[in-house]
Amino acid sequence: MKNIVIVVLILLVALASGSLFVIREGERAIVIQFGKVQRDDQTGDTRVFEPGLHPKIPFIDSVKKLDARIQTLDDGADRFVTEEKKDLIVDSYVKWRIEDFARYYLSTGGNKLQAEALLKQKVNNGLRSEFGTRTIKQIVSGERSALMDQAMKQASTSSDELGIEIVDVRVKQINLPTEVSNSIFQRMRAERAAVAREHRSEGQEQAEVIRADIDAKVTVMLADAERNARQVRGEGDALAAQIYASAYSKNADFYSFLRSMDAYRKSFDSKQDILVVQPDSEFFRYMNDSGGGKNK
Repeated sequence: MKNIVIVVLILLVALASGSLFVIREGERAIVIQFGKVQRDDQTGDTRVFEPGLHPKIPFIDSVKKLDARIQTLDDGADRFVTEEKKDLIVDSYVKWRIEDFARYYLSTGGNKLQAEALLKQKVNNGLRSEFGTRTIKQIVSGERSALMDQAMKQASTSSDELGIEIVDVRVKQINLPTEVSNSIFQRMRAERAAVAREHRSEGQEQAEVIRADIDAKVTVMLADAERNARQVRGEGDALAAQIYASAYSKNADFYSFLRSMDAYRKSFDSKQDILVVQPDSEFFRYMNDSGGGKNK
C-alpha cells in the first residue's frame, strides 16, 4: 500500500510539473497542440507567451521557446558585381529579430541557423540588386547610406514570409578582389614612380640653376674681394713708402746704417752660408774702419 502511495505521489508531481512551463526574460514561447500552433480563440492570433510561469496541458501541449532579442547576422564577405561589371568583395552584417513567432516557427522550424541562412540569401539578393545599379565611384563616394537603405527595404519585404523583422543592414567594408587590387597597386606604384622621377628631375634642374647662380655670385664676390685687397695693399704700400721716405729724409745716414745692420743679420744668420764679396764692397762699408771712420 505504501509503495502505491509513493508511485501516485510521483505521478502527481510529474503531472504538476508537466502542467507548467517557465519563460525567461528575453524569450517568447508558442504552444504546439496536435501539430498546430495554438491561437487565441477570440482573435485568432497566435498565442505568444511572455516571460513568466504559464500552464499547459501535459502530454498534449508542446512548448517552443524562441529568442525574442535582436540578433546579429555577421557572416563572411560576398562578391558583388557593379554596374560597370566590376567585382567587389563586400563585408556586411544584418540586425534582425522575430516579428511573427508562428510564421517564423513554421518557415524555419525554430532553427536559428536555418533562419539566418534564408535571411542572408534574401539580404544578399537586395544588396546584389543595389550594387548592380551603381558604379564603384558612386558606391564609395557617398551613396553607401542610400544603398543600405534600399537593400534593407528589399530584404524586409522578402523576409516577411519568414516572420522576421530586419532592424538594420550595414556594409562594414568594401574591397576589390585580390587579383584586381594587386593590378591596381602595381599601376599606382608605377604612376607614383613616374611622378617621383619627374619631380626628382625638376629638382636636379633647379639645383643646377641655383648652384650656377651661387657659383657666379661667389666668383663676383671673390673678384671684388681681390680688387679691394689689392687696393688696400697698394694704399698700405704707398703709406709705408711715404713713412720710409719721411724717415729717410730726416736722417739718411742713420737709416742707411739700420738697413745695413738688418742686411748683416740676415746674411750671417746661418753658419753654413758662404758669402763671396770684395772686402772693399759697398756692402761692408760699415764694417771697414776707414769706411766707418769716414762716416762718423
